[in-house]
Amino acid sequence: MAKTHLPPPPALLDFLKPYDHEIQQLALAVRRFVIEHIPPMTELIVDASNAVAMGFTPTGRFKEAICHVAVYARHVNLGFNRGAELPDPNRGLKGTGKAIRHVTIERASDLQQPQLVAFLAAAVRRAHAGSAHAGIIIKSFSGKKRRPAAAKSKPGLAQHAD
Repeated sequence: MAKTHLPPPPALLDFLKPYDHEIQQLALAVRRFVIEHIPPMTELIVDASNAVAMGFTPTGRFKEAICHVAVYARHVNLGFNRGAELPDPNRGLKGTGKAIRHVTIERASDLQQPQLVAFLAAAVRRAHAGSAHAGIIIKSFSGKKRRPAAAKSKPGLAQHAD
């Protein structure tokens, strides 16, 4: 499902600034991977207390997202909101909750796992998300954020590898 590249909005780049440069680039690579493998959807970018997250939803509601990208200090998770329902013969999905499962991405080469495309395709089918509204919604929650203490990123990171 190749499609035109969607550059990250400036707010997302700002939200990622506290993270090391490598994690910032990894987060953007996972985002790009998702956008390339799903139909157009609303991207919900959230600066929450425990992570920066990008949810991809046919409705604009995070709760109904088919998948999400969660950025942490040392890795990025590609999560599936209804992941417990997805076929997973090789047990590539992690998590023990009732619904959400994820794959931990530690380096860009992890995106070459063929099962990731299969998980995305299955998640889209389960959500019946063939024709969804596309756009971007940005939310930032106030309060203390759990972020990396000292990012090694270069000042003025607002650049991306796209």
